[in-house]
Amino acid sequence: MAGRISMGARREITAAVVDRYRSAGRADKGRILDELCAVTGWHRKHAVRALAIHVAISPEARRQRRPTYGAPIRDALVALWEASDRICGKRLRVMIPTLLPSLERHGRLKLDHADRALVLGVSAATIDRLLVETKIAAAGGKRRRVGFYSAVRREVPIRTFNDWHDPPPGFCEVDMVAHGGTSVAGSFIQTLTMVDVATGWTECMPLVTRESGLVVRAMECAQNLFPWLIRGADFDNDSAFMNDVVVPWCRMQKIEVTRSRAYKKNDQAFVEQKNGAVVRRLVGYGRFDGVETTRVLERLYAASRLHTNFFQPSFKLKDKRREGAKVIKRYHVPATPYARALAHPKLSKGVKRRLRELYRTLDPVALLAEMRDAQTELGTRVGARAGKLAAAASPPAPATNAAAFAKGLGNDVHLGEQRIIHRRMHKPYKKRMKMPSMLDPHLADIERWLAAEPRLTALAILGRLAEHSPEQFGPPQHTIVQRLLRSLRRNAAEVIIPRMAGGTAPATIGDPGTGAGAACDGHSATSPVPPILRATTQPRPGRQSELHPSSESNILR
Repeated sequence: MAGRISMGARREITAAVVDRYRSAGRADKGRILDELCAVTGWHRKHAVRALAIHVAISPEARRQRRPTYGAPIRDALVALWEASDRICGKRLRVMIPTLLPSLERHGRLKLDHADRALVLGVSAATIDRLLVETKIAAAGGKRRRVGFYSAVRREVPIRTFNDWHDPPPGFCEVDMVAHGGTSVAGSFIQTLTMVDVATGWTECMPLVTRESGLVVRAMECAQNLFPWLIRGADFDNDSAFMNDVVVPWCRMQKIEVTRSRAYKKNDQAFVEQKNGAVVRRLVGYGRFDGVETTRVLERLYAASRLHTNFFQPSFKLKDKRREGAKVIKRYHVPATPYARALAHPKLSKGVKRRLRELYRTLDPVALLAEMRDAQTELGTRVGARAGKLAAAASPPAPATNAAAFAKGLGNDVHLGEQRIIHRRMHKPYKKRMKMPSMLDPHLADIERWLAAEPRLTALAILGRLAEHSPEQFGPPQHTIVQRLLRSLRRNAAEVIIPRMAGGTAPATIGDPGTGAGAACDGHSATSPVPPILRATTQPRPGRQSELHPSSESNILR
């Protein structure tokens, strides 16, 4: 009977036997304790304490004690809490010896010697207890409570990626994929993905919205679709799973419930792989909502589940080891979930026979045609939602039958990606016409100034332009002058570099028998460097490299 009665019933039983326990002898007290432990399920020591408490707290024997911390202490703590910008009790406890003298020094707080000693000796727990009502009033009359879902989450054990240890078919990882596009505001369709860890069998169910009741209905549907019985479900920490609807339902169905660690995606590596390789590849990243779109997704997943599980091989990790900073992974030979199910020793012959019979009836091209038809309609819907349905990117016409679809499979490769939910044909970029610049009338003057003074800066050029047209040029035009200067020097470099690469190299200063720019051995002398590039090729004044005679001799050696 232990554990089947409520706490109120336990208190009533304890109050009923406390008088008999008080007046009984040693042997009778032992028998009373045995009966109480058998009925309530308590430990013997806890039962002794419970009976002692009932004996001690009679109304006439209750001892009255004056409170240690009165209203002045509470008011002082409120003032200190406000002065510290409402920090927590543990931080305020450390801050009081520094903050209290400062408030007293400026006349903000006045305490007598006894109250001051109490404030300096108060504990962090007492601070939080005395400030409860004040914090509630500061929060607008609302008490901050721990969420209900965290209590359910604590009851569910954690299972990591390394805790699977080759489970039999029936243990699944469950996750939810949001189809909200670039925004998670409002209500949109979610896809519930269930992946069998042993075989990789994948089932996807669309949900109109994110709600725990719909999660239960989707899992009921998945139980009928899976070829074998579901034995376990590993969720993430989403509140759509960790609630008082999904977890009790799983336990009622004899399904073992576990969860992954928070912010550890690798704990659900199997389902995360299928989220990208199956769901996102089929549906894309657009935003979908509404009941009609949900029906289209149901049609897409009904065809894709057979095509994915029977005709699409996938990799499965065999082992993983670390050598220093390098992680070496080995995989099994790629196989379909159907092949893994047939090879698994823990599946019955009846399940394997039904799978073989279903496999003989499947046509992969017909399934693919059904998938493309549903994807075409989905692409039209997401395009209409976003307002980007362009005539140039019109979706291909859906295949009327599998034969027509198969006939065009080898001929439509040049059309590119046929799944319009993934990629859209963009209009060719329209080249913009070059707008006239305010520097065009002064371009000849700027080139003349640069030819005379190659080291002229953009600020100096802007100053000269401002002298001629002060109403047109000023500090805001500094950027466009800099841009023009870079363009002129880049154009000059593009002219001189190909000329040097064509066989004419600049003469080396100090060649014997020649001048600085003279021809040598029948070769023509290099044309002089344009003035605009002298700023980058000539040394700056005052920073010319002067070789010491000793250093020159060292170089020649």
